[in-house]
Amino acid sequence: MDLGTIIGIVLSFGLVLSAIMTGSSLIIFISVPSLLIVVGGTIGAGLVNYPISYVIGVIGVIKNTFFSSLEAPAEVIERFKDYANRARREGILSLEPLIKEIDDDYMRKGLQLTVDGLEPQTIQEILETEISYLAERHATGADVVAALGTLAPAMGMIGTVIGLVQMLQTMSDPSSIGPAMAVALLTTLYGAIIANLILNPMAGKLKARSKEEVLLREMIMEGILSISKGENPRIIEEKLNSYLPPKDRIISD
Repeated sequence: MDLGTIIGIVLSFGLVLSAIMTGSSLIIFISVPSLLIVVGGTIGAGLVNYPISYVIGVIGVIKNTFFSSLEAPAEVIERFKDYANRARREGILSLEPLIKEIDDDYMRKGLQLTVDGLEPQTIQEILETEISYLAERHATGADVVAALGTLAPAMGMIGTVIGLVQMLQTMSDPSSIGPAMAVALLTTLYGAIIANLILNPMAGKLKARSKEEVLLREMIMEGILSISKGENPRIIEEKLNSYLPPKDRIISD
């Protein structure tokens, strides 16, 4: 669970709602027509801009801002120290029984290629291709969320224009001016909130999460290649530590 995302959403919405309720009732800021214009228009424009599978997939992509399944880098280093020691003592084939216990598909695939006896260069090419396409998929997901974040304020402006047109057409009836103006202003508010408190920050979180996963995959690839070359476990540890900030590095006795 990513506490940063949850705390950020609760804090931002909490402060906005608190500011609203200190000056007026929350009910006057609820407008179904405004919500339909912004949410419906954003989703519709997104379907025009991207294939339908991309837009539907946004639900799963956004879920990644709340949850992370990445293994801690320190744990990865400890794993590879153990694998390297075992490979030096008992041979590379001794790792085969351990492969089935690995949850990470990328690590499992890399070690299986190593156990199968492929050349380090071939293993590197395969694993680098995996990283490349992973980064591309993540970039696409973040781009879709960012595009929706760009469209939401535009839908808000469209709603504002609609409300103003309705207001101008009923200027002779003062009682209708208020509701029309409310639709005009609330659509802009909804578009700004959806874009700047939800979608755009989530797009930024997805890009940051993608960089973290790519870095972790590169670390795993380095460990796998080092084992395939039969390098000393101490050297492997030093190589993998170089991927971490100095304060997070593991110092063995």
